[in-house]
Amino acid sequence: MIDVAVQVETPWPEGDWEALGIRAVEAAIAATPHAELATTPELVEISVRLTSDGEVHGLNRQYRGKDKPTNVLSFPMVQPDLIDTVSRNGDDGELLLGDIVLAHGVCAREAEEKGVALEAHATHLIVHGLLHLLGYDHQGSAEAEHMESLERDVMARLSLHDPYNRDEPEFDARRFE
Repeated sequence: MIDVAVQVETPWPEGDWEALGIRAVEAAIAATPHAELATTPELVEISVRLTSDGEVHGLNRQYRGKDKPTNVLSFPMVQPDLIDTVSRNGDDGELLLGDIVLAHGVCAREAEEKGVALEAHATHLIVHGLLHLLGYDHQGSAEAEHMESLERDVMARLSLHDPYNRDEPEFDARRFE
């Protein structure tokens, strides 16, 4: 069973961010070989934190040595190659998969540049972050292509835009109303 804890902080606007986070995480997990995490009797916990650029800037500097904000950070709690073999990493039958943190200002600017709603771009970034928690990366060309393919697939399953297609018509924000 998946438990997605969504924490929304200023300056994120009001909205049903919890439902959006749950939907993005569940769709991303379902598109991977780790789909069984959704049906395991153990609790699989994922934290999604929507916060400010300043907060993400500090985390990026502290944990990645990059002195700037970024759109999304992922903090895995389990080594990716152990996800399938570790039944739990806590004393109470829970699998703490990790944390995903999004920066509002960066996300809002990118959404505007892409011509998509903030909710759609945040969905994509949560999917992207979740894939990182599962061990996917985009350091090499082949890895990047595979991860982007998964992201495109998940976004299509959610009836959302292709995050890597700049020619796609503008996103219909009414899907989130």
